Amino acid sequence: MLNVKNLTFSYHKTPVLKDLSFKVEQGENLAIIGESGSGKSTLLTVLYGEYDLSFGNIYWKDNEILGPKFNLVVGYDFMKYVAQEFDLMPFISVEENIGKFLSNFFPEEKQKRTAELLEVVQLTSFAKTKVKTLSGGQKQRVALARALAKQPEIILLDEPFSHIDNFKKQSLRRSVFKYLKEKNIACIVATHDKNDVLGFSDKIIFLNNNQIEAYDTPEALYKTPKTPLIASFFGEFNVINDTIVYAHQLQVVEQSHLKATVITSYFKGSYYLVEADLDGQKVFFVNEVQLQKNQDIFLAIQN
Repeated sequence: MLNVKNLTFSYHKTPVLKDLSFKVEQGENLAIIGESGSGKSTLLTVLYGEYDLSFGNIYWKDNEILGPKFNLVVGYDFMKYVAQEFDLMPFISVEENIGKFLSNFFPEEKQKRTAELLEVVQLTSFAKTKVKTLSGGQKQRVALARALAKQPEIILLDEPFSHIDNFKKQSLRRSVFKYLKEKNIACIVATHDKNDVLGFSDKIIFLNNNQIEAYDTPEALYKTPKTPLIASFFGEFNVINDTIVYAHQLQVVEQSHLKATVITSYFKGSYYLVEADLDGQKVFFVNEVQLQKNQDIFLAIQN
C-alpha cells in the first residue's frame, strides 16, 4: 500500500501542501479533487519523488519514496506518473513509443503487451502512425499506454482525460479503469471532472487551503457534502435554509411554501435545468419540460 504520513511541502516558505495523511491499498483508485491551484498536481509530483518533502514521509510497502536529495534519477520502477505534458518521442510510431522500455529479448511478449495496451487506450488502428502527427488527445492516450507497459504497482494520473474529445472519453475511462482493476494496479487521479470519479474511484480526497478538507467515498461525499464547494464538484446545487440541495432534489409541485419565478430554462438533453428566483435568491432545479420565463411555480425538496 501507499502510506502518506504528515506530508508537508513548500516551494519556498509558504506550504503548498500541509500535514496530509492518507493510505492507498493495492488496486485501489483514489481521486484527488479541488479547485485550480489547490495542490492536486503538486501532490502527484511529490508522491513521485520529484521534490523533497519539507516534513513527513511517503512509503510504498516497505520502500520510502525520497526526492532528488537522495536519488540521482527521479522515480521508482514500481510507480509510474503521467503528467499533463506527455514527453513522448515524436518521430517514432505509437507502438514503438509504448514498447520503448520493454525488453527486446522477448519479442513475442513485447508485441503481445503492446497490442494489449493499444486496445486498452483504443489506438490499435494507429499503431504504425508517427506520434508527431497525432492530436493532443491521442498523444495523451499513448502516454497512458506507455506508463502501463511495464505494469507498475501504482500509477499517478494528472488530468488523464483532459485532452480527450467527448466522442471517446466515456469509453476510454471505462477501458482504462477496468484494466487497472483487473491488473490490481493502485491508481491516484488528480482531476477536476466528476466523471473521472463517479463510478470509478474508491475514495476521494478534497484539497482546500493546502489541506485535506474531506476524505471519504464518492457516495458519502456526494450524498452529504460538508460544504458548498464540495457540492459544486458534483453538479448544480442550491443552499436553501442553510441546507445544500442539488438541482435534481428540487421538484415542481402544486403548492408549497417555496414560491419561485422562472428566469430561464437550459436544455440538457433528457431534462431542462431551470433557473428561478426564490425570494431574491437564484435557485436551480431539474424539470422534464421547458418552463416559460416569468412563470410562477412552487418547489419542494425531495430526498
